[in-house]
Parts: sequence; structure tokens; C-alpha cells
Amino acid sequence: MTSPVRVRYQTIEIGHKDIHLCTLRDNQQFSDPEGVAAGLGICDSAWPLFGVLWPSSQVLAHHMLEYNIKGKRILEVGCGIGLASIVLNKRGADITATDYHPTVESFLDRNTQLNNSKNIAFERVDWADDHSQLGLFDLIIGSDLLYEDQQIIMLANFIQRHANPECEVILVDPGRGRKNKISQKMIEFGFTSTHSKPTHTDYLEKPFKGHILTFSRHLIAAD
Repeated sequence: MTSPVRVRYQTIEIGHKDIHLCTLRDNQQFSDPEGVAAGLGICDSAWPLFGVLWPSSQVLAHHMLEYNIKGKRILEVGCGIGLASIVLNKRGADITATDYHPTVESFLDRNTQLNNSKNIAFERVDWADDHSQLGLFDLIIGSDLLYEDQQIIMLANFIQRHANPECEVILVDPGRGRKNKISQKMIEFGFTSTHSKPTHTDYLEKPFKGHILTFSRHLIAAD
């Protein structure tokens, strides 16, 4: 990947796994020479948000470290730099990563190579697009996805379109004040909802104020 932006390389420890990452140097980077991101409605200030390591993505990655993935087809929504997908990929999971940003895939490929792992399936998707061929999943995950109230319905609908009748959804909310609203929408789609604090976040520089939102939907067996 060639890019005029400045990047940094770092190794972080997730459990007992060393994860090697190439990220943007900081959230002041920007490169959209052909106007692709602008054409998708991504403004200059929002452009770099995909490419830095956020606390909520680390919480999700740690949560996925020992999560039951056996036999599950997994989707990461808004994967950004792809940390949770990389951890799951190292565990041998059937993982598909998605994001709206046009630069995400190149960083995801670079980071997959850095970790000597098999390629991670990726699709650039718009939550409002109901024609995606992604299919259905048993586990859907994401972190720090809701910046505006108008995104709540779009995200819930996107999850519903790609959730199997029996499905688990794990969203890490850093405390942006929208966890109850997304939970209500998920309940409307037949999911149960629980909010919990991470068991420990000593790997973060600052205390984590958010929650792990867990949604589950199970088929009711006929009598």
C-alpha cells in the first residue's frame, strides 16, 4: 500500500497474542486525491477516524479473545483498522469485515500480512443499502459505531437484514449516550438486551466509561 499519509507500526498484546498493526500516525491525517471519500460523503475531519486505534476497539478485541465462535459465521460492522477481525482471524474464525470507508480494505490487508494470517473477507458497505450480498450471520460485532441519532435506525436495520433467526450481536459503546436507543430497536427485532462493563481494562490508558451491549435472539422450539 502506498500512501502520502504518515503511518505508525505498533504491537499490542491481546491476552497472550501479539497483534501487529499499521495505523495512521494520528487523527489529523488525510488523503483523498481522487475525491472518492468525498463522493461518499466522508468529510476531511471524519476521514482519518477509521485508521487509529480506539479504546472501544481494544475492548471488543479482548472480548472476542475467548468468545465462543465454534461453527459461527461472524460479521464485523464498521471494522476500521480491523483489530477484532484480526484477533478472530488468528483464532481461525469465519470472519467477514465491513466498513464504509474506501481506504479500510488496504489497511486491513496490510495488517493481515503483518500478522502472517490468511486473508480476511472484506466488503465495503453502506448501512442504508439493502441490496448487499453479504448474506446472514450467527454473530455480528462492532465498536463505537453510533455518532449521531440518525445512525441508530440504519444500524439496527442493517443488523436485522444480516442476522440469522438465531443470532448474537456484540456492540461496544464508549459512552456516547445512545446505548438505550439502539437496545430498544434491537428488542423490536426480537433480541434480548443486556449491558455490562468490561471485566478489566487495565490495558487502556484511561478508565473505560462505556459498556458492552449484548443482544441475543433464539428460536422458540415448537411444542
